[in-house]
Amino acid sequence: MRKLVMAGGLLAAQILGGACALAGPWEDGMAAYNRGDYVPAIQLFRPLAAAGNSKAQSVLGVMYSKGQGVAKSVPHAFMWLSLASARGDARAKAELRKVSRSMTAGELTQARAMMQACEASDYRNCQY
Repeated sequence: MRKLVMAGGLLAAQILGGACALAGPWEDGMAAYNRGDYVPAIQLFRPLAAAGNSKAQSVLGVMYSKGQGVAKSVPHAFMWLSLASARGDARAKAELRKVSRSMTAGELTQARAMMQACEASDYRNCQY
């Protein structure tokens, strides 16, 4: 009986351990973000954003607007939020309106140029 209980416990540990291993970069990034570990979160979100993931682009935009894990940069926030917004991300659209109201004309010009370079390079030349 004791061997059966021990074997069952090992099987449960393997199943639960395997389930934890199924988390991907998005889930890991959100877990880090929610813990306040912004540097690891941004490192996980950047490749996703560069691959065109609108949710990751939106989160990057918010992180740049608040200076979470990166130096605060309104042009970078605008760039990432614009890219996510163009892909239909509703949160990004709302954040983009908020960020753009605080920007100067020079910052808007810089942000639009960064966004165009990012898109034209198929996300390989995105300023981080």
